[in-house]
Amino acid sequence: MRNRKIVLGVAGAAILLLMVFFKGTELGARCLANGGGSVGEMVRGETGSGGEDDGHGLGGSYKYHRNMPLIFIGGVPRSGTTLMRAMLDAHPDVRCGQETRVIPRILQLRSHWMKSEKESVRLVEAGITKEVLNSAIAQFCLEIIAKHGDPAPRLCNKDPLTLKMGSYVIELFPEAKFLFMVRDGRATVHSIISRKVTITGFDLSNYRQCMTKWNQAIQTMHDQCKEIGKDRCMMVYYEQLVLHPEEWMRKILQFLDIPWNDSVLHHEEFINKENGVALSKVERSSDQVIKPVNLEAMSKWVGHIPEDVVRDMADVAPMLSVLGYDPYANPPDYGKPDTYVQENTYKVRANPQMWEHKVNQLLNRDGNLPPNRDGNGNNNNEDEDDYGNNKERKT
Repeated sequence: MRNRKIVLGVAGAAILLLMVFFKGTELGARCLANGGGSVGEMVRGETGSGGEDDGHGLGGSYKYHRNMPLIFIGGVPRSGTTLMRAMLDAHPDVRCGQETRVIPRILQLRSHWMKSEKESVRLVEAGITKEVLNSAIAQFCLEIIAKHGDPAPRLCNKDPLTLKMGSYVIELFPEAKFLFMVRDGRATVHSIISRKVTITGFDLSNYRQCMTKWNQAIQTMHDQCKEIGKDRCMMVYYEQLVLHPEEWMRKILQFLDIPWNDSVLHHEEFINKENGVALSKVERSSDQVIKPVNLEAMSKWVGHIPEDVVRDMADVAPMLSVLGYDPYANPPDYGKPDTYVQENTYKVRANPQMWEHKVNQLLNRDGNLPPNRDGNGNNNNEDEDDYGNNKERKT
């Protein structure tokens, strides 16, 4: 039964990839040669009398291809990846959009194929070389990234788990760059547990086990970021981004070769507006990024982690120290916030009912997220199979 499911999964992925190829053929008449590959078009609307504009006007068309400078935002879920993408989405030249969820899955499926000696041999014998597979996966990812949101001169993808396979992503897209969101693991785990964010392998009733899983996941991502190199992967500390938004957004935009624009400091003004910050009703962080950058979530974890886990924190999560966090500080001193961040925090705390109403209005919610489990206790909201480990599948 397990083998049958695997075969069906492989067949399903193959069908998806074939669909991409057919789509590419269908668009052939509209494609142009660029760097040895094909280039599709994202058409914003009718062009003016002058034809294509400079890439910033409503009448412009934007080309996408494997050698474009894509932006990928990665990190453990609940580490500030949504805030990062919302701030970038507020920039007029950038579009990230909601999580696609399918991109990390197709990358993971390819990883399982490569880890299986039998499956690798089968692919080669079928004429599916590394180059063929890479081309197909890259085209699949490009179609998803380019077509699931508004056109823009710079495209960005925020599926946090792609960083687990970051070096392969850079192999597919050699001009791409990663933003690696890092957050105090104690805050991340408390957020996962308190907001009931279901991730395969994480036991939401056990802080110690979740801290261990966080440690494994962040170590994998940290290793990937180091392998990619500082020119292609930038570590962004959530706490510092929140405390000093302008300083860090200037660093980030410089790293990405994107001109400065003040709009990135006011992402909340562009929520669900045309070519602004589109939010998903089912993503767990959507209700938080509706607010301006504030300190509300910074130290919520303090006092909620069991005493025995706090006592053993340095051993349970050694990556805390590697990343520069003090495992014995409760609460730690993250630093002093900029004045306007402190003012934002006062505004958010002063009128919680107003913000709750705004959340329900903008996200069209009734105050409740979809349930995590069905009537049989099955998980309906897992972020990824085999999350945080290297378990291989039989083929």
